Amino acid sequence: MRLLIVEDEKRLALSLAKGLTAEGYAVDVVHDGLEGLHRAGESPYDLLILDIMLPGMNGYRVCSTLRAAGNEVPILMLTAKDGEYDEAEGLDTGADDYLTKPFSYVVLVARIKALLRRRGQGAGASPVHTLGELRVDTATRRVFLRDDEVTLTAKEFAVLEQLVLRVGEVVSKAEILDHVWDFAYDGDPNIVEVYVSTLRRKLGAGLIRTVRGAGYRLEAGR
Repeated sequence: MRLLIVEDEKRLALSLAKGLTAEGYAVDVVHDGLEGLHRAGESPYDLLILDIMLPGMNGYRVCSTLRAAGNEVPILMLTAKDGEYDEAEGLDTGADDYLTKPFSYVVLVARIKALLRRRGQGAGASPVHTLGELRVDTATRRVFLRDDEVTLTAKEFAVLEQLVLRVGEVVSKAEILDHVWDFAYDGDPNIVEVYVSTLRRKLGAGLIRTVRGAGYRLEAGR
Protein backbone atom coordinates (compact mmCIF):
# COMPACT_ATOMS: atom_id res chain seq x y z
CA MET A 1 0.00 0.00 0.00
CA ARG A 2 1.21 3.51 -0.82
CA LEU A 3 1.03 6.22 1.85
CA LEU A 4 1.62 9.97 1.77
CA ILE A 5 2.80 11.79 4.90
CA VAL A 6 2.19 15.56 4.96
CA GLU A 7 4.02 16.77 8.05
CA ASP A 8 6.23 19.85 8.53
CA GLU A 9 8.12 18.44 11.52
CA LYS A 10 10.82 16.85 9.41
CA ARG A 11 12.29 14.62 12.10
CA LEU A 12 8.87 13.19 12.93
CA ALA A 13 7.94 12.77 9.26
CA LEU A 14 11.15 10.93 8.41
CA SER A 15 10.89 8.76 11.52
CA LEU A 16 7.33 7.75 10.59
CA ALA A 17 8.38 7.10 7.00
CA LYS A 18 11.24 4.86 8.12
CA GLY A 19 9.00 2.85 10.44
CA LEU A 20 6.17 2.47 7.94
CA THR A 21 8.57 1.48 5.18
CA ALA A 22 9.83 -1.28 7.46
CA GLU A 23 6.19 -2.37 7.86
CA GLY A 24 6.05 -2.92 4.10
CA TYR A 25 4.38 0.28 2.94
CA ALA A 26 5.63 2.56 0.16
CA VAL A 27 5.88 6.01 1.76
CA ASP A 28 6.25 9.49 0.29
CA VAL A 29 6.84 12.57 2.46
CA VAL A 30 6.16 16.26 1.87
CA HIS A 31 6.37 19.12 4.38
CA ASP A 32 3.96 21.68 2.92
CA GLY A 33 0.17 21.68 2.67
CA LEU A 34 0.03 22.89 -0.93
CA GLU A 35 2.56 20.29 -2.04
CA GLY A 36 0.59 17.64 -0.16
CA LEU A 37 -2.61 18.68 -1.91
CA HIS A 38 -0.92 18.55 -5.30
CA ARG A 39 0.72 15.17 -4.66
CA ALA A 40 -2.49 13.62 -3.29
CA GLY A 41 -4.45 14.86 -6.29
CA GLU A 42 -1.96 13.60 -8.84
CA SER A 43 -0.90 10.21 -7.46
CA PRO A 44 -2.85 7.06 -6.46
CA TYR A 45 -2.35 6.88 -2.68
CA ASP A 46 -4.07 4.36 -0.42
CA LEU A 47 -3.93 6.58 2.67
CA LEU A 48 -2.93 10.12 3.64
CA ILE A 49 -1.37 11.02 7.01
CA LEU A 50 -2.06 14.73 7.33
CA ASP A 51 -0.85 17.20 9.94
CA ILE A 52 -3.16 20.15 10.67
CA MET A 53 -0.66 22.93 11.30
CA LEU A 54 1.15 23.16 7.96
CA PRO A 55 2.81 25.94 5.93
CA GLY A 56 1.19 26.85 2.63
CA MET A 57 -2.23 25.40 3.46
CA ASN A 58 -3.42 23.89 6.73
CA GLY A 59 -4.60 20.31 7.01
CA TYR A 60 -8.28 21.25 7.34
CA ARG A 61 -8.19 23.01 3.98
CA VAL A 62 -6.19 20.24 2.31
CA CYS A 63 -8.74 17.70 3.50
CA SER A 64 -11.81 19.70 2.53
CA THR A 65 -10.34 20.53 -0.90
CA LEU A 66 -9.63 16.87 -1.64
CA ARG A 67 -13.14 15.87 -0.58
CA ALA A 68 -14.72 18.66 -2.65
CA ALA A 69 -12.80 17.30 -5.67
CA GLY A 70 -14.23 13.83 -5.07
CA ASN A 71 -11.01 12.32 -3.72
CA GLU A 72 -12.02 9.63 -1.19
CA VAL A 73 -8.53 8.59 -0.05
CA PRO A 74 -8.62 7.70 3.67
CA ILE A 75 -7.20 10.56 5.74
CA LEU A 76 -5.69 10.22 9.20
CA MET A 77 -5.15 13.65 10.77
CA LEU A 78 -2.26 14.38 13.13
CA THR A 79 -2.09 17.45 15.33
CA ALA A 80 -0.49 18.86 18.46
CA LYS A 81 -3.89 20.34 19.32
CA ASP A 82 -6.39 18.56 21.50
CA GLY A 83 -9.97 18.97 22.56
CA GLU A 84 -13.34 17.99 21.18
CA TYR A 85 -13.70 21.08 18.99
CA ASP A 86 -10.50 20.37 17.05
CA GLU A 87 -11.42 16.73 16.56
CA ALA A 88 -14.91 17.63 15.37
CA GLU A 89 -13.53 20.20 12.94
CA GLY A 90 -11.12 17.65 11.47
CA LEU A 91 -13.82 15.03 11.03
CA ASP A 92 -16.28 17.59 9.64
CA THR A 93 -13.86 18.45 6.83
CA GLY A 94 -13.84 14.80 5.76
CA ALA A 95 -11.05 13.15 7.74
CA ASP A 96 -11.56 9.47 8.59
CA ASP A 97 -9.63 9.40 11.85
CA TYR A 98 -7.77 11.71 14.22
CA LEU A 99 -4.66 11.25 16.37
CA THR A 100 -3.28 13.80 18.83
CA LYS A 101 0.48 14.28 19.32
CA PRO A 102 2.31 12.83 21.11
CA PHE A 103 0.97 9.46 20.03
CA SER A 104 2.03 5.84 20.23
CA TYR A 105 3.57 4.53 17.00
CA VAL A 106 1.87 1.19 17.64
CA VAL A 107 -1.50 2.96 17.82
CA LEU A 108 -0.73 4.86 14.61
CA VAL A 109 0.02 1.63 12.73
CA ALA A 110 -3.15 0.01 14.11
CA ARG A 111 -5.24 3.00 12.95
CA ILE A 112 -3.64 2.87 9.49
CA LYS A 113 -4.37 -0.85 9.13
CA ALA A 114 -7.96 -0.34 10.26
CA LEU A 115 -8.54 2.45 7.72
CA LEU A 116 -7.00 0.42 4.90
CA ARG A 117 -9.14 -2.61 5.76
CA ARG A 118 -12.26 -0.46 5.90
CA ARG A 119 -11.51 1.02 2.51
CA GLY A 120 -10.39 -2.12 0.73
CA GLN A 121 -12.86 -4.63 2.07
CA GLY A 122 -15.81 -2.77 3.52
CA ALA A 123 -16.88 -2.61 7.14
CA GLY A 124 -17.21 -6.02 8.73
CA ALA A 125 -15.55 -7.93 5.87
CA SER A 126 -12.90 -10.50 6.70
CA PRO A 127 -9.28 -9.52 6.05
CA VAL A 128 -8.46 -13.20 5.38
CA HIS A 129 -8.29 -14.21 1.70
CA THR A 130 -8.41 -17.94 0.96
CA LEU A 131 -7.25 -18.99 -2.49
CA GLY A 132 -7.19 -22.76 -2.68
CA GLU A 133 -4.40 -23.92 -0.37
CA LEU A 134 -3.17 -20.35 0.14
CA ARG A 135 -4.46 -18.18 2.99
CA VAL A 136 -3.43 -14.50 3.25
CA ASP A 137 -4.36 -12.38 6.26
CA THR A 138 -3.91 -8.73 5.33
CA ALA A 139 -4.60 -7.59 8.92
CA THR A 140 -1.86 -9.61 10.62
CA ARG A 141 0.26 -9.77 7.43
CA ARG A 142 0.64 -13.55 7.72
CA VAL A 143 0.60 -16.11 4.90
CA PHE A 144 -0.18 -19.82 5.13
CA LEU A 145 0.26 -22.49 2.48
CA ARG A 146 -1.83 -25.50 3.44
CA ASP A 147 -1.19 -25.62 7.23
CA ASP A 148 2.30 -24.16 7.15
CA GLU A 149 3.10 -20.50 7.68
CA VAL A 150 5.29 -18.99 4.96
CA THR A 151 7.72 -16.29 6.04
CA LEU A 152 7.76 -13.29 3.69
CA THR A 153 9.70 -10.04 3.90
CA ALA A 154 7.72 -6.81 4.13
CA LYS A 155 8.24 -6.09 0.43
CA GLU A 156 7.37 -9.63 -0.62
CA PHE A 157 4.12 -9.42 1.33
CA ALA A 158 3.36 -5.99 -0.18
CA VAL A 159 3.73 -7.35 -3.72
CA LEU A 160 1.59 -10.39 -2.89
CA GLU A 161 -1.04 -8.16 -1.26
CA GLN A 162 -1.47 -6.13 -4.46
CA LEU A 163 -2.17 -9.34 -6.37
CA VAL A 164 -4.44 -10.79 -3.66
CA LEU A 165 -6.62 -7.69 -3.50
CA ARG A 166 -7.19 -8.00 -7.26
CA VAL A 167 -7.25 -11.78 -7.60
CA GLY A 168 -8.08 -12.93 -11.12
CA GLU A 169 -7.24 -9.51 -12.58
CA VAL A 170 -4.11 -8.50 -14.45
CA VAL A 171 -1.98 -6.14 -12.35
CA SER A 172 0.68 -4.28 -14.29
CA LYS A 173 4.29 -3.94 -13.23
CA ALA A 174 3.80 -0.16 -13.08
CA GLU A 175 0.84 -0.52 -10.70
CA ILE A 176 2.87 -2.73 -8.38
CA LEU A 177 5.76 -0.27 -8.45
CA ASP A 178 3.39 2.62 -7.68
CA HIS A 179 1.96 0.93 -4.59
CA VAL A 180 4.94 -0.95 -3.20
CA TRP A 181 7.88 1.35 -3.92
CA ASP A 182 7.88 5.04 -3.10
CA PHE A 183 7.55 8.00 -5.44
CA ALA A 184 11.30 8.64 -5.49
CA TYR A 185 12.23 5.12 -6.62
CA ASP A 186 14.25 5.36 -9.82
CA GLY A 187 15.86 1.93 -9.87
CA ASP A 188 15.32 -0.92 -12.28
CA PRO A 189 11.56 -1.60 -12.75
CA ASN A 190 12.49 -5.26 -13.23
CA ILE A 191 12.77 -5.40 -9.42
CA VAL A 192 9.11 -6.48 -9.57
CA GLU A 193 10.11 -9.59 -11.53
CA VAL A 194 12.64 -10.45 -8.84
CA TYR A 195 9.98 -10.35 -6.13
CA VAL A 196 7.44 -12.26 -8.21
CA SER A 197 10.07 -14.95 -8.81
CA THR A 198 10.71 -15.19 -5.06
CA LEU A 199 6.98 -15.48 -4.36
CA ARG A 200 6.67 -18.27 -6.91
CA ARG A 201 9.52 -20.12 -5.25
CA LYS A 202 7.95 -19.80 -1.80
CA LEU A 203 4.28 -20.27 -2.72
CA GLY A 204 4.29 -22.40 -5.87
CA ALA A 205 5.24 -21.79 -9.48
CA GLY A 206 1.66 -21.87 -10.80
CA LEU A 207 0.20 -19.31 -8.40
CA ILE A 208 1.22 -16.13 -10.22
CA ARG A 209 0.80 -16.08 -13.99
CA THR A 210 2.70 -13.72 -16.26
CA VAL A 211 0.45 -12.07 -18.85
CA ARG A 212 2.90 -11.12 -21.56
CA GLY A 213 3.06 -7.39 -22.13
CA ALA A 214 0.42 -6.66 -19.47
CA GLY A 215 1.54 -7.79 -16.01
CA TYR A 216 0.72 -10.52 -13.52
CA ARG A 217 -2.41 -12.35 -12.44
CA LEU A 218 -2.94 -14.28 -9.23
CA GLU A 219 -4.83 -17.47 -10.03
CA ALA A 220 -7.80 -18.15 -7.75
CA GLY A 221 -8.14 -21.63 -6.35
CA ARG A 222 -4.54 -22.66 -6.85
